Amino acid sequence: MPVTKSANKKLRQDRIRQARNQKLKARLLRLIKGAKKQPTKKKVLEAIKTADKSVKKHLLHKNKAARIKSSLAKLL
Repeated sequence: MPVTKSANKKLRQDRIRQARNQKLKARLLRLIKGAKKQPTKKKVLEAIKTADKSVKKHLLHKNKAARIKSSLAKLL
């Protein structure tokens, strides 16, 4: 457990950020799976949009997002 006041605050911040990041990553994976299962234009575009947001928030590497977007674009 953290000893100092600042370390305790950092731990709280890290837990909040981790929960937020896991939520976004889970949403992305769910959208990708749904788009691959039933590839409609709306689903694919939403998954691509979420992949771009994940890159912007540093959850995914830009090349991984590019691979995801490429594989989704092939479905259309």
